[in-house]
Amino acid sequence: MLDAFNREINYLRISVTDRCNLRCTYCMPAEGIQLMRHEDVLSFERIAEVAKVGAENFGINKIRLTGGEPLARKGLVTLVKLLKAIDGIDEINMTTNGILLSKYANDLKGAGLNRVNISLDTLSSEKFAQITRGGNIQDVFDGIQAAKNAGLTPIKINVVKMESSDKDELEDLEEFCIREDLKIQYIRQMDLKSGTFSQVEGGNGGNCSICNRLRLSADGYIKPCLFSNKAYSITENGIDGAFAAALGNKPEKGKKSQNHGFYNIGG
Repeated sequence: MLDAFNREINYLRISVTDRCNLRCTYCMPAEGIQLMRHEDVLSFERIAEVAKVGAENFGINKIRLTGGEPLARKGLVTLVKLLKAIDGIDEINMTTNGILLSKYANDLKGAGLNRVNISLDTLSSEKFAQITRGGNIQDVFDGIQAAKNAGLTPIKINVVKMESSDKDELEDLEEFCIREDLKIQYIRQMDLKSGTFSQVEGGNGGNCSICNRLRLSADGYIKPCLFSNKAYSITENGIDGAFAAALGNKPEKGKKSQNHGFYNIGG
């Protein structure tokens, strides 16, 4: 399907939860967040229904599962199976912090997950604990190895690049990725409220001229753009109506957003 700017939209990013098992300083405020009510979060069956309509009526053939942390939602393997069974869906990927990946990698691959992006901003256990407010970096290393063993490849490592990022640390990360046969991409720190973003280094994210994605929030809104306040309820508009509204109102370029955060819609 083409939007108003002749971009082919075939990619749906699905936030399955606003919850996360880390508290990264650049993603989540120190005082915490107001979590969605459990009854407002879409069931796996409802998410699959949205994906099915997207595939059948709007040309969606690629899905990425995000959060929060997607593996913080119990039973995610079941959702992957439901999505895999939809005609027209060719690829199912996931972005994860890797903390729980060693536990689920084999089952996710068996259910139909193709590959993963894993967030990792440092190789230092001490700095990792600071950035994530208490995370254990060994869990991420174990998750990377489990994903490799399961065949969830190619694995991309997402590195948030900040003004304070240490050049030597970034070089260490690059060497680690080369050694482990991982692809690295740098995501400059973004600010939804000011509209600050740039193209991903080593990837296509942030390049508005070729953006091919829509987003489904965990509570059932289809958003045309990460940097936009527009969102269309699948309950109020129906699934077809929400897709059509998001497609028709996808902006040429992202601006800013005040009605969501990275913690509840994914990056």
